Amino acid sequence: MGNVMPPAGRTQESSGWQAQKSAATRHRIVEATIRCFVELGYAGTTTTAIAARAGLSRGAMLHHFPSKIDVVRAAVEHLHGKRLKAFRKSLERQLPGGGDRVRQALDAYWGHVRHPMFVAFLELAVAARTDRELAAMLLPARQAFETEWRRTAREVFPEWLGHEERFELALDLSRHVLEGLAADSMVHRDAAREQRLLGHLERTLRELVGG
Repeated sequence: MGNVMPPAGRTQESSGWQAQKSAATRHRIVEATIRCFVELGYAGTTTTAIAARAGLSRGAMLHHFPSKIDVVRAAVEHLHGKRLKAFRKSLERQLPGGGDRVRQALDAYWGHVRHPMFVAFLELAVAARTDRELAAMLLPARQAFETEWRRTAREVFPEWLGHEERFELALDLSRHVLEGLAADSMVHRDAAREQRLLGHLERTLRELVGG
């Protein structure tokens, strides 16, 4: 007797299930990689640590991502998508329409830079200083976020249209102050200093808006 071939429908169903299982496993590995960035830093993110956090053997993890750089590349892409999503959620919570837009916009970005996704991205950005391959991976994600950040700011403050110098100054000042405060708070948080600087930043932005 010859080999009995399974019905075509059953073969397709099995293939679809295997594809879903593989995609789910890859997602677990990528999420575990991002947790490693936050908890262990980029240098401490090894394939062994990733596999442990994903609940897999190292061999099973390497079946999906043959090297650390492969999983890092996938994690950067996934992290970029999650970071944009977290940024939009923060804006949606703070900017329901009307109200004090300067305060709301500041609160939204302050919430964003204190999210774990920003911590992971900052860790990668620091590591990329001496890692050309990582820097090349991060560049498109950084540029895409910058584009989204500026597009959103123009929507929130349409009155700045035609006042590019003030607009760029306000954006750069906000980003660097808030991101700097967030980075500093990872090592030593001083709530009083944070409030003092946030208050000064808010007053400065109101002057720029009103200027």
